[in-house]
Amino acid sequence: MTGDAAGRSASSAAGRHELRKVREMRESRETRTLLRDEWDEWYDTFLRTFGGVPEPAEERELFRDLTPHDRSLGVWDAGRCVATAGAYDFRLTVPGGASVPAAGVTMVGVSATHRRRGVLTSMMRRQLDDVRAWGEPLAVLTASEPDIYGRFGYAAAAFGLHAEIDTSRVRLSVPPGTDDVRLRYADPVAELDVCEALYARTVPDRPGMLARRPGWERLGLLDPESGRGGASPLQCVLAERDGEVTGYVRFRVRPEWRDSGHNGQVLLQDLTAADPASEAALWRFLFGIDLTTSLKVRGRPVDEAWQYLVSDVRRCELRVRDSLYVRLVDVGAALEARTYQAPVDVVFEVEDAFCPWNAGRWRLSGDTKGAVCGRTSDAADLALSVRELGAVYLGGVGPAPLARAGRVDELRRGALAEAAVGFGAVTAPWLPHGF
Repeated sequence: MTGDAAGRSASSAAGRHELRKVREMRESRETRTLLRDEWDEWYDTFLRTFGGVPEPAEERELFRDLTPHDRSLGVWDAGRCVATAGAYDFRLTVPGGASVPAAGVTMVGVSATHRRRGVLTSMMRRQLDDVRAWGEPLAVLTASEPDIYGRFGYAAAAFGLHAEIDTSRVRLSVPPGTDDVRLRYADPVAELDVCEALYARTVPDRPGMLARRPGWERLGLLDPESGRGGASPLQCVLAERDGEVTGYVRFRVRPEWRDSGHNGQVLLQDLTAADPASEAALWRFLFGIDLTTSLKVRGRPVDEAWQYLVSDVRRCELRVRDSLYVRLVDVGAALEARTYQAPVDVVFEVEDAFCPWNAGRWRLSGDTKGAVCGRTSDAADLALSVRELGAVYLGGVGPAPLARAGRVDELRRGALAEAAVGFGAVTAPWLPHGF
């Protein structure tokens, strides 16, 4: 036997051996719904995929309570948990203000010992089949690694604004009525119900917001000392007008002193307001806290008004980062659930290899009052994958730039402009907190 032939034979044998190993490993694995007494091992497996750093006890206890066991999956190999995935039962605001059932995909991880063996793909396959069976037209997630989830039809649909504002040099102009708003410090725990009631009032106003289920209100109060990074315990200030709470802000202050004097930083956690004056009053308060020179902001709405009240936007160091990823699990139901800013009558040719029940032609007819979307044999106006539909779904990404990127094909002249106007939203979508 020649050297080349011997090499090919050895390579072929090694390949068959590897395939046999993979087949045996798949046969030994079991993917199933999480049992309650398995939670600690399941959660530890998840944490290990993110480095294995233990969480503070109060945070671990919160997510133990929030975990939906009957909607969580574990992959078990030889009796050990090697992969995890969960799906919270959320309701998500869509353009038009409707609150739509959505699976909040979370705690997805595969042990390093089991990578590149199809484990993640099999979990995503099972999970999306489950979401469809539950009758939920959407799945959403925040991505630790965005390139992973595009394979399964998820796309960035909402973005968050980050800033580090030099409050020693940036001034804030405020709208009329701001001086009528009264501010007072409050105990974050004691005023939790008041703050949650105000948050609930604002949920229908912006696509991407989550209607908080019982227990989720505790997320905003997590305050382990180990996570403060030298900052103060969580502080809270309420905005009031005529005896009614019209806004709140939660934040921390990180004191710092230099030879030249104070250099403290304000760390914004969350801010909610029912009207522009109350919102401006809370921002003005944050800009003016004694002994601080900067305000750090993370994950705020990209169209938030304070950007247009500042004297020098360059000294705010604005950055935009992807936030909420959307996956249409049922194209027809999802597109019917939202409204459209202008009349739209478009036939989509949808590609969806991972959820083939979505593939094919769908006719969407809608306006500001509602929409219908169903199967059709009519000629397609726009061709795109389910990822692009997910990207434009909340109104924060337009189909026109996706077309310029080669991701949407216009098959009928004028269809792209029609869809671009119809799919827009008055306010930018925003995810208020992670999950």
